[in-house]
Amino acid sequence: MKVQGREQSRQPLIIPQPAAEITRNRPVDTPAGNVRANPVKQNFGEVLSAEFKKSADLKLSAHAERRLRERNVILDREDMQKIEGAVHKAAAKGSRESLVIYGDLALVANIKNKTIITAMEGKDMNEHVFTNIDSAVFIRKGDTPA
Repeated sequence: MKVQGREQSRQPLIIPQPAAEITRNRPVDTPAGNVRANPVKQNFGEVLSAEFKKSADLKLSAHAERRLRERNVILDREDMQKIEGAVHKAAAKGSRESLVIYGDLALVANIKNKTIITAMEGKDMNEHVFTNIDSAVFIRKGDTPA
């Protein structure tokens, strides 16, 4: 910081100096509008398809993964495609939290985040009550992936 004196009031005026180069956290408005340069130089189609791919994948929470591992449940690619199809059906109906029943497996999914929150098998569901869900989707084992 620099301290400079004023002639008229005789009180010092403190002028802060930047410690390093100033960077902006948001894009600068350009004359053409709010346009940001693409620093990676990817074309728009590649970026768009990568974002769609990222948002389309169904994820398992750490809790759901642990539950499935504890119960020795292995979901292959076809199983995950069926479950993902059920999540898409629930999303199309406006669901937020859905119970997905797949054979004797019950999965609770957060539809917005496309994440399986928890999982339990038939023998564990005897006394359980599912709360905070607004829909249920049933998948038969013989169904083809959506």
